[in-house]
Amino acid sequence: MSATAPTETLLTLRGVSKRYPAPEKGDIVILDGIDLDVRAGEILAILGRSGCGKSTLLRILCGLMRASDGEVRYRGAPVTRPVPGISMVFQTFGLFPWLNVLQNVELGLEAQGVPAAERRARALAAIDLIGLDGFESAYPKELSGGMRQRVGFARALVVNPDVLLMDEAFSALDVPTAETLRGDLLDLWLERQIPTRAIVMVSHGIEETLMLADRIIILDSNPGRVKAELKVTLRHPRDPESPAFRHLTDRIYAAMTRAGGLQAAGIAHRLPGVGAQQMIGLLDEVAWPSYGSQAELAAVADALELAVDELFPIVEALELLGFATVGEGHIALTAHGTAFLEADILRRKEIFAEHLVRRVPLAAHIRRVIDERPQRRAPESRFLRELEDTLSEDEAERVLGVIVDWGRYAELFAYDYASGEFSAEDPGTDTGAAA
Repeated sequence: MSATAPTETLLTLRGVSKRYPAPEKGDIVILDGIDLDVRAGEILAILGRSGCGKSTLLRILCGLMRASDGEVRYRGAPVTRPVPGISMVFQTFGLFPWLNVLQNVELGLEAQGVPAAERRARALAAIDLIGLDGFESAYPKELSGGMRQRVGFARALVVNPDVLLMDEAFSALDVPTAETLRGDLLDLWLERQIPTRAIVMVSHGIEETLMLADRIIILDSNPGRVKAELKVTLRHPRDPESPAFRHLTDRIYAAMTRAGGLQAAGIAHRLPGVGAQQMIGLLDEVAWPSYGSQAELAAVADALELAVDELFPIVEALELLGFATVGEGHIALTAHGTAFLEADILRRKEIFAEHLVRRVPLAAHIRRVIDERPQRRAPESRFLRELEDTLSEDEAERVLGVIVDWGRYAELFAYDYASGEFSAEDPGTDTGAAA
């Protein structure tokens, strides 16, 4: 149950988009046409695959970043810069190492021009509230990760925000510490010991999200759009083993799953950054007889202890290569995926190479260029220039790095980091892989 009835709208987004200009390539669109309301009395969670723009959306909400299109309003007023009523807790602790705990917590109040005496009293109260009483004079280097993040929460709460934003605030912590801090924050919220009237959180953990949220927004990727909305009416404390909790988990996985298969969109397709061994590990898990013909993604994630941002890139890679199909929260091996698992090491490499050339245009393009050259070599700069026609420089380098890893595993080509050159794995042998 929420701390208060969610009726009043505190933050409103209408038609919000975010894009970055890319000379000679057209704009790179991160978010597109986001409509969103943040209501008093609710914890709103934003979920989505890695790269869908979750963190960008939070920064637009609090005025740290301007939207390219659309409008953001806080209590009816346009948000064009940071406003006093909205605070944010970041994934990284962001503490100033030369300031002690008390001084770090006072910073926001000092920026608001709060008198020194009031500043000190409010900071001490926030430190006590968040469970750090006695550590006021300690410096960040003396604190554990969990204690440092508590300082981050104290610094955000000391300004008495209407809306508290959390950008994966627990992800840098070990599991027991994250659970403790998450539970403490929820207790403060439910017992109304903090003045905050709404919390908006970005997370890559479905279970973490369901333990806290009253409403969940799921974003699609490339560009980020609102794909689904889910209300959570479970009472606190919530039991992750209960049928109702598991049912909601399955619904989220189903909402985040693409239907109809995945196809690479040209050589500049944004390949998921996973390795061949990660794919093999997931295929092995799905192949267990206990799953039958297909496995629930939630069950696979639990078994392999994978968060959303870890699971879905692997799933996407398997879809892309034709080793698995995904839909409605389930994953199933294709005949090709089964054949791959049943093969020995050398045959696995051959199958991987065949699918890489057939289904990933960039891999086929690199191999074709190599084969067409007398020395069977090609500089990476040639392929980076082609990728940068549609991708940013950083993204082009990342995608090329992925294809290097996949191509090496498949023995489709070799790559020399020192010279930045691609070459045939065996220049004297025509593998026929690019035929």
